[in-house]
Amino acid sequence: MKTLYDVMQLLKNFGTIIYTGDRQADLDLMEEEIKELYKQQFISAKEFSTALLILRQRRNEK
Repeated sequence: MKTLYDVMQLLKNFGTIIYTGDRQADLDLMEEEIKELYKQQFISAKEFSTALLILRQRRNEK
């Protein structure tokens, strides 16, 4: 997993598609979904940390 697209595809695998039209809100919602997937043990610790890193990098780009 290297890009925001990869994170979106990971979420899509679990039936989650996020698009509100607001980039910041999308990133926030994606982060919450990733945290919930990890909490429920659907994704590994490595996937969790990588996804959070990507989301936080994208948030800081603006």
